[in-house]
Amino acid sequence: MRILFWGTPEFAVPSLRALQEEGHAVLAVVTQPDRPAGRGRQLRESPVKIEAEREGIPVLQPEKPRGEAFQAEIEALEPDLSVVAAYGHILTDEVLALPRLGSVNVHASLLPELRGAAPVNWAIILGHSHSGVTIMRMVRELDAGPILYRVATPLPDDITAGELYLMLSEMGATALIEALAQMEAGVLEESEQEHERATYAPKLARDDARVDWTLDAGELHRWIRGCDPWPAAWSKLGDQPVQIFRPELVEESPEGTSPAAPGTVVRADVRGGVEVATGGGRLRIGEVKPAGKGRMPSAAWVGGRGVKEGDRFD
Repeated sequence: MRILFWGTPEFAVPSLRALQEEGHAVLAVVTQPDRPAGRGRQLRESPVKIEAEREGIPVLQPEKPRGEAFQAEIEALEPDLSVVAAYGHILTDEVLALPRLGSVNVHASLLPELRGAAPVNWAIILGHSHSGVTIMRMVRELDAGPILYRVATPLPDDITAGELYLMLSEMGATALIEALAQMEAGVLEESEQEHERATYAPKLARDDARVDWTLDAGELHRWIRGCDPWPAAWSKLGDQPVQIFRPELVEESPEGTSPAAPGTVVRADVRGGVEVATGGGRLRIGEVKPAGKGRMPSAAWVGGRGVKEGDRFD
């Protein structure tokens, strides 16, 4: 099958590789333009661009994937199908309809649940017992097209967004290949989504990840894991921001009370690390990233005199 591939982050790379390995002809890759990144603000290529150039696949990087010139460029490729995996732009009706078989998307949720930009994060934050991948036919409305193939996986209680992201990227590649095999065999069945069951997963910004210590420990356990590694849960200790990772539940209070005000460090030692009072129960912080330093075990932070019992996060 002649495929035009659209993708940008690491999530899309396994799908691109799988298409190549299965013998599909990837005519070109459309990915986001190189963007400034890091402290030096040097231009950084997307993971998909790096993979495509390694495989000798032509790369297109329009600022916006629209307009007569761009439409003519991709039309000249004569693709059978567009495959989209976390590309980062909404595509026009004209672009979606250009390939003779239309356009399909690899989406990291069990649609119609968690339509939108951050389904991996929100599956953990909302406490879902399962996540998964949906291969869908693309329509103009956000993540609302017919379902072609779907696969689910249970979520471990301690999984982070980063770990789930990698898991679903591989699952997505496998699901994509199975869906295309069924499409080529003429046995693929499409089913409309139950739109009344739709939920949404909006993009998370840094401000969204500031820890609200008045939430109970269980909620915070999900929030911190759901923001690891990005946008990274954080709180202020004094006037310095501290990123927080690898939470563990210590205890829940049936009455919804804590032995100290929410945000108070109730334990800080080089053996047990850091424990913090919440709006219900206590939370052990496994790792931290203080301002200007690398990510470290919370016990090492205590040993370096970065925090002590009685301090309070804000």
